Amino acid sequence: MVNIGQIPAKWAALTPTRDAIVDAPSGRRIDWRSLDGRVRRVANGLRTHLGLERGDRVAILAKNSIEYQELYYAAGRAGLVAQPLNWRLGAPELARIVADAAPKAVLTSDEWLETEKELQSRVDVPHWLEYGAGGDGSYEDLVARSSDDEPIWSSTVGDDDPFFILYTGGTTGESKGALHSHRSVSFGMLNQTVAERIVPTDVYMLTGQMYHIPVVLSMNYMRHGCPLVLMNFEARTALELIQEEKVSAFLGITTMLNWMMAVPGFSAFDISSLRNIQYGGGPMPSSVVKAALDNFPCTLIQGYGQTEGTTMCFLSQEDHLDAVRGIHPERLMSCGREGFVTRVRVVDPDGVDVPKDGRTAGQIVVASEANMLGYLGRPDLTEATIRDGWMWTGDVATWDADSYVFIVDRSKDMIISGGENIYSIQVEEAVNQHPSVLECAVIGVPDDEWGEAVKAFVVLKPETTATEAEIIATARGHLASYQKPRSVEFVDALPKAPTGKILKRDLRAPYWADRDRSV
Repeated sequence: MVNIGQIPAKWAALTPTRDAIVDAPSGRRIDWRSLDGRVRRVANGLRTHLGLERGDRVAILAKNSIEYQELYYAAGRAGLVAQPLNWRLGAPELARIVADAAPKAVLTSDEWLETEKELQSRVDVPHWLEYGAGGDGSYEDLVARSSDDEPIWSSTVGDDDPFFILYTGGTTGESKGALHSHRSVSFGMLNQTVAERIVPTDVYMLTGQMYHIPVVLSMNYMRHGCPLVLMNFEARTALELIQEEKVSAFLGITTMLNWMMAVPGFSAFDISSLRNIQYGGGPMPSSVVKAALDNFPCTLIQGYGQTEGTTMCFLSQEDHLDAVRGIHPERLMSCGREGFVTRVRVVDPDGVDVPKDGRTAGQIVVASEANMLGYLGRPDLTEATIRDGWMWTGDVATWDADSYVFIVDRSKDMIISGGENIYSIQVEEAVNQHPSVLECAVIGVPDDEWGEAVKAFVVLKPETTATEAEIIATARGHLASYQKPRSVEFVDALPKAPTGKILKRDLRAPYWADRDRSV
């Protein structure tokens, strides 16, 4: 029986004094023996002293920390369900999510005590725990007074029992609780192990936050006995940690890699320990791929996944190296092929495979043990999303004769101008060819003549300039005339979901207010 909460127990027995977690923001470190002891105590405390029962949710509002990770494992060990909360959300939305999942306990770090007070006024939760120097000490008190024995429930928990619930909906608006089991997390880890080629000597750095799906990647390295380095991303700090902790792998997005390469004195950092960088959140512009392979001493892979499906497709290390050598360079625009324990198809609305011609678009559907159990309390949404064992992703794609999948858009992001389908990802790739572009997002805005017109939002690299005419000219050099942007707006930053995905609905909303288009 697979129980993710048992990960610390294994390595406490095999490598008790090796670092398990390096908590860089607080300067703390914890070895496997100490981590496992705390996990046992937290598991016992939640069930014995707080009276939580199997299947109850435990929410946490905090930035990355040792306590955050130990709560995941303790919940798994005790048969509870971890519910990480996105601290970037406002209190009203957090309250809605807490009310939806109805946790029996909420753990809060001292950084979010004001938010905790507001939540307490909005939702009824039996137990509130705090940690950190500014908190009331209730969490550490629970740890101190709880038994160090192996929780009596752990031997009967695992496999299809719920393990955690992650709320999604950042790109579509409606938050939904995607419920994952120990089994689905385990199979997502297996996909990652094969794709990332993990070895026991790896050191993994978590650049994102523990409230979204990349936490599966970091726990997977821990499953292999590898130390986990926690941070809250800042480019120079990331480079310093790679140098100091001999980090060998991490997950980033395009912006992170661009900012790291732009750090003054980048070449002076010793980043020779890096073995592999995975990126996600969409294809990386080919110009950035080439720059990353030139500047980082390691391979790249792309991972395509969703909160509902953990990891689904991968563009391999060899695919990246071949592409920059001129062998199938177009594959840099793909998300690769299906993962080790996943089946992926591209289908029409009736569920029939579209031709593998690289031109005919359909929706990506996924069958995998790594898929979620379903949406908490929403059998209607679950039934609409998972049909006959296949999860419908909402991503529009083509595929080629070798089964490489090319995402052309989210179904809601496709632009229809003058009767022509324009895929925003293709336009974004063209805009990104301008050397001053750090990142961009393309949407359709109302146009009385054409229905929709293509508009690009552009963030420029530091200390660079560009004009609207220059951006449009660059895009025109790579696109059909009707696909190029008709307007460009320069912005300081793009709105993003916790996963790093750009929130195009937020960009579209001002233009489509009181008009007939779903944003």
